[in-house]
Amino acid sequence: MNQKVKNLIQKLGEAIHETVSESEDIAVVVKNIREQGFDVLLMLEATIGLNEVEASHEDAAEDTVEAGGPFTSSDLNFLKSLRISVSETEDGREA
Repeated sequence: MNQKVKNLIQKLGEAIHETVSESEDIAVVVKNIREQGFDVLLMLEATIGLNEVEASHEDAAEDTVEAGGPFTSSDLNFLKSLRISVSETEDGREA
């Protein structure tokens, strides 16, 4: 991953943190909890996933639909990440 993308991800994390920190809704709830005699420690975990976009992604999706297959290449990659394999049935369609 190049440095520019790393910097953008860092900025995204900072923007999320800033948004949560400045949220009036969160501030009100935290205040209510403190009024009940508790101190609040709020820790959030964000997972940021990136998939590199292929230049001919739209063409690949159209080819999959035209061939009668129900899955795009993104669908197949997602299923593969879940360790789900897609096999073809007797009529040549994916199952």
